[in-house]
Amino acid sequence: MTLLYAHPYDISAQGFLFNSVEQYEAQAKKLRNDFGDPVEEFEIQFVDGELIDAELAKAFALNQGTFAQFLELVENWDDNQKTRFIIAVGECGYGEEQVIDDPESVDLDIYELDSLKDLAEQFVEEGLFGDIPERLQFYIDYDAIARDLAVDYAQTTIDNTHLIYRCG
Repeated sequence: MTLLYAHPYDISAQGFLFNSVEQYEAQAKKLRNDFGDPVEEFEIQFVDGELIDAELAKAFALNQGTFAQFLELVENWDDNQKTRFIIAVGECGYGEEQVIDDPESVDLDIYELDSLKDLAEQFVEEGLFGDIPERLQFYIDYDAIARDLAVDYAQTTIDNTHLIYRCG
């Protein structure tokens, strides 16, 4: 369960915790500051939930106008869609709406590997550099290939998982 906090910009009012749009609306409607005036503006903060959802909130630029959509995505998206959004918006510069509509349509290559050297080894094994005779494979400089891959690929960690990605 994702738990958010509505922190009022009005310093004479107390914020509240919520985990649904209905809870937010009910509590925001009755909230008053020390002078009896209604409180209308809040900073929305991620308080508790899965680590990947916290990272999604950060990439989503969670705010009063977007938290309802955020809660819907947390509920409906799987970890792969969340990861693609976090990388596409947070790292590659895609617009939120472009990715929200279809996270799979974003031109993004993601590999769950610990290092660029591991990616270099995978590419050689998959034959991306052509057929390399087995007797020559021990002489391949994977570190040099990894340095070359660093031009197009970057590394990040999401939900304690090391990822290597390339923005299209």
